[in-house]
Amino acid sequence: MQRRLSDYLVISLKGIAMGAADAVPGVSGGTIAFISGIYEELISSISNVNAALFKTLFSKGIVSFWKQANGNFVASLLIGIVVSYISFMRLAKYLLENEPVLIWSFFFGLIVASIYFVGKQIKTWNVAVVIALIIGACIAFYITKRPALAANDNPMFLFFAGAIAICAMILPGISGSFILIILGAYKTLSDAFHDFDIKKILIFTCGAIVGLLSFSHLLKWLFKHYHNITLALLTGFIFGSLNKVWPWKETLTWHTNSKGIKTPVLQESISPFSFDGENQIVLAIGLIILGFLTIFILERLGSKK
Repeated sequence: MQRRLSDYLVISLKGIAMGAADAVPGVSGGTIAFISGIYEELISSISNVNAALFKTLFSKGIVSFWKQANGNFVASLLIGIVVSYISFMRLAKYLLENEPVLIWSFFFGLIVASIYFVGKQIKTWNVAVVIALIIGACIAFYITKRPALAANDNPMFLFFAGAIAICAMILPGISGSFILIILGAYKTLSDAFHDFDIKKILIFTCGAIVGLLSFSHLLKWLFKHYHNITLALLTGFIFGSLNKVWPWKETLTWHTNSKGIKTPVLQESISPFSFDGENQIVLAIGLIILGFLTIFILERLGSKK
């Protein structure tokens, strides 16, 4: 596939959107990749990292290696993701603590639009596809109802948390950051980025690389052999995740750390008119619409030839 410099700039912008989404617990960068038309190329590129690729490096040189690895695409996307994730994680932390209704409203609109655009790619509907859709929705909804575990900064735990979370990050609908919250690793990781704790960041990154390379092969195989069923399952994941990104919530249980800082452990979605505090409903609806329209823009970019 021949691409111009402007094409790679667009790919980097999609990476920025993916990184920003993954930094928010409840939104998946995989959803952004899917909507923007790069999901299957991303999965295929990741799964190409194997022994044969490195054999090409030693036998044919760096140019052949880079071409076989789809290096320009991967590098452009990765630059956008990394820059956005590291920078937006701080902003996301601030917004979640100070303006939770507004940030969740934007992402709720984004997810609602995603359901339509991912679901419309299912070409054939049958019993198996409907069952896959229901199963995906039930799994994602169940995950959103799970309480978070206590924070844990054990090195081995961080490694496996990275491996599990990265699998969720590349699945549309299931948020890697939310998986980190459930595992009790989100605050540890966000603090590591905030304090530039290189050791913890490297341990997490190594786990993420192992998980990513392993899981991408399974996804590539599923798309090749069960394309419609896989799409239905992913659409179900996105639909089930709506509970997590509903803007108005009531906190049922809290966790208080050694410094006396309280963080929500278990929350329940409620009506905006039952919300304890300013529901900001007019501004929230505006942000839901903005999130909805953002997906139309990304989808338009993804459909351009």
